[in-house]
Amino acid sequence: MKAEIIEKIKTIYDPEIPVDIYNLGLIYEVEVRPNAEVFIIMTLTTATCPAAAYLPQEVETAVREVPGVKDVHVHVVYQPKWNNSMMSAEAREALAFS
Repeated sequence: MKAEIIEKIKTIYDPEIPVDIYNLGLIYEVEVRPNAEVFIIMTLTTATCPAAAYLPQEVETAVREVPGVKDVHVHVVYQPKWNNSMMSAEAREALAFS
């Protein structure tokens, strides 16, 4: 189920950066408990990110669509602070970071 959840999260894009939020490194943890309850720890590119008002809700809504998921809890943290070294190789290539 965790793989399906991650694939669903990969359909969500940062509104200002043309990379999905998983490869961007905004998802710090995805935990699926035996009772099909999902806990996600995520961050935003900055604490003042305009997407803060809706991106966590978008993650919750998307993950709830995964078959078998019973409940979803999304927690936004700002430590460790996000930086571009957290991006996947795929994201770094897409954005021309070395």
